[in-house]
Amino acid sequence: MDNTHSVATLIDSTTSKIQQLQKAFAELESHRAVTLNLKWKELEEHFHGLEKSLKRRFHELEDQEKEFENRTIKARDLLVKKEADIVAKEQASLDKLQEKRDAAVFAIASARDKHRKVSSDDPAVVTTEGQNAQPSTEETPQENTISDGDLEEMKSPENEHEGVKSYPQLVILCKEMDSEGLHKFISDNRKNLAAIREEIPFALRAAINPASLVLESLEDFYRAESTNTDGKKDSNLLGLRRTCIMLMECLSTLLTSLDLASASEVITEEVKEQAKEIAEEWKPKLDALDLDDSNGNSLEAHAFLQLLATFGIASDFDEEELSRLVPMVSRRRQTADLCRSLGLSEKMPGVIEVLVNSGRQIDAVNLAFAFELTQQFSPVALLKSYLKEARKAVSPSKPGNTSPTVQNEVNERELTALKTVVKCIEEHKLEEQYPVDPLQKKVVQLEKAKADKKRVTEAAKPQPKRPRANGVGAGPRVTNIHAEKTFYPRVAENRYPQYMYERPYVYPGPNDNHCPSLIGSATYSLSPAHGNYFANGYQYQAVQTAYLH
Repeated sequence: MDNTHSVATLIDSTTSKIQQLQKAFAELESHRAVTLNLKWKELEEHFHGLEKSLKRRFHELEDQEKEFENRTIKARDLLVKKEADIVAKEQASLDKLQEKRDAAVFAIASARDKHRKVSSDDPAVVTTEGQNAQPSTEETPQENTISDGDLEEMKSPENEHEGVKSYPQLVILCKEMDSEGLHKFISDNRKNLAAIREEIPFALRAAINPASLVLESLEDFYRAESTNTDGKKDSNLLGLRRTCIMLMECLSTLLTSLDLASASEVITEEVKEQAKEIAEEWKPKLDALDLDDSNGNSLEAHAFLQLLATFGIASDFDEEELSRLVPMVSRRRQTADLCRSLGLSEKMPGVIEVLVNSGRQIDAVNLAFAFELTQQFSPVALLKSYLKEARKAVSPSKPGNTSPTVQNEVNERELTALKTVVKCIEEHKLEEQYPVDPLQKKVVQLEKAKADKKRVTEAAKPQPKRPRANGVGAGPRVTNIHAEKTFYPRVAENRYPQYMYERPYVYPGPNDNHCPSLIGSATYSLSPAHGNYFANGYQYQAVQTAYLH
């Protein structure tokens, strides 16, 4: 505003300046030695024109300034109003969340109190003479008198374990401390593992010693190890190991719902010693694991880390050795929580470096987001590097001599790599930094080429001859059929589906509400089975599986 006032003052002073100039011109006229071609009126008109032009432009600028100030005020008021609305909505959400949390805590506390009252056994009162006598009504508090009907209601599994609704058999197995039966029940109902997983933490409350029950369930983790003729591990063993991991995770969920004193009653020093013995037994077996073979999805390494986190014995093991196992489980959805529970957050930069150097940039990107290390490890640079290396890996050495089969594999691998990068970009909302349109166009081109080649291949196949109308076949005669051969189709040896415990997952970022799991090197094999990238998870499969943990 001071500058505007100064400009206005200068413009108002132009008249006086013109008058002074007139006097000077008149004096010059009187003393001129030569004839001037210019006349005063011409100069006066010129200067008056300049004065009017300056005033008009000055007023225009003043109007624009006022309009800008009005817009700024309106925008500021609107921003303040929106901020107030957001704060109000956040507060309302927090209030609702707090109410639900208080209600859940109250319900859990009430259920525990009822359980303790029912389980307390006080049939008689010992008198000072050392004799047993029935307590009188004056000695017995009124609130502790429970009718038979109330007793039965409180003992019922529905009230004692409200979280177990669909599978009450879980409560019975936990009460009986039947770890083998629990494994069998989970195996028989593996199609509904998501629902079972939600109810197991509540069912574990019925166990006399939940921690011992879970430790007993780990006995066959290595004992039943076997391989098929093709070298792959038996599907039943994989299912058993996934169940062991799930039970340890469910015990962690149970512990997070208890207060510190109750949790220490579950995880006693004796239980910790038993868990440490198991961990010491497992540890040498992990030394034989190959980083490349694990491909970021090692059940053995995951189970070992989960054991340490669940039973709180990570301090008994070297952090460097534990961080070496993290790349073996980098595609497991629980990896971020495991690392936080084990106190390995400070080791994450080194782990990410290992993943990057091993050609596993996708896992590196997800861990960088999970531990807020994107400034140190640029996600866009890592994704571009991954795509560049993937294209090099799939490029044929001699394009001119490439067979159709090899070329199809090359296109399939490049297509898989592109889809993986697109999924990662969309999951972490990197579209502004790394546009996906060129990548998606390339995906469409490869898919179209793939479809065209498939049609050409099918069209080139010889068509079987149709039988004649009179019933006489036109096919070749079959002779010398051996009697021992059968015409029944051969049944595959592995007729039953494998345990499908895996599901796409994403590394969760730092979150106070997650249940810590006191609680998941290799180059990416760009095989067709590599599938799509689900950034929430690191199981690159084109079809989402039924269940993963």
